[in-house]
Amino acid sequence: MQNIKGTHTSDGPVLTPKLFEAFSHFITSQLGIKMPAGKRTMLQSRLQKRLRHLNLSSFEDYYAFVFKSPAREQELIHLMDVVTTNKTEFYREPRHYEVLVQTVIPELLRRKGIGIHRPLKIWSAGCSTGAEPYTLAMVLSELETRVEGLVFRILATDICTRVLDIGRKAIYEESDSHPIPPGIKKKYLLRSKDRERPRIRIAPEIRRLVEFRRLNLMEHDYGMPASMDIVLCRNVIIYFDRATQHAVLERICRCLKPCGYLFMGHSETLNGLDLPLRQIQANVYQKKPDA
Repeated sequence: MQNIKGTHTSDGPVLTPKLFEAFSHFITSQLGIKMPAGKRTMLQSRLQKRLRHLNLSSFEDYYAFVFKSPAREQELIHLMDVVTTNKTEFYREPRHYEVLVQTVIPELLRRKGIGIHRPLKIWSAGCSTGAEPYTLAMVLSELETRVEGLVFRILATDICTRVLDIGRKAIYEESDSHPIPPGIKKKYLLRSKDRERPRIRIAPEIRRLVEFRRLNLMEHDYGMPASMDIVLCRNVIIYFDRATQHAVLERICRCLKPCGYLFMGHSETLNGLDLPLRQIQANVYQKKPDA
């Protein structure tokens, strides 16, 4: 560990440029998240809570705790939770769900009976608090009423343990449900009786369709070689530099079955990346059959 000195002001401990650089290097190497100098104030603010929780007086003490303490492995999880951004919503980018139901799944059913002869396997990568995988489960449950015998499994992964816990509990503020169509709300959402803090919970028949699992996309092996029919990795790689984007997407492609589908976020592009994919619609790709 480097010998890095901390400093204080009347407002409390300060994350010095040198100490920020040390944290930034670690965060980028472990999470792939870009941490330019302009994010120093943000990181200082977010780490303040960890200092208070651990009763530490400086960022220097916290740095030593993270890299030398016997509790290092557990604290690294908290550090990762602090620096990751978790923005999500139900039915985000709704056009993708139309493409899924009208184009992608019918093609999988026609080609190999996927979803009938064996379960359709879908992965929500970077699932945050669970809005995306639960939207998938609701959309596919509706499709199930029109496609007899349709069976599917949804895997939802994120690096942040805090948001995974929220996803497993499936309890949200009622305002979070505004994008969900009224008929779907009535069918799949449970409402709390507390009118002072109105909340909703995803119905148990939808909850049991989703498996939540912690996964760091920087790992070299995701443990699911060529097993997924559809992957949603939307608004995740925008936080990575280009080299990391390529490495992560290569690994995701290895998890896709030949002719499987990858959905990306509307602001993300694969231009210039050498990947075994062909574009079929805006931000929707198909893995080449011989890849």
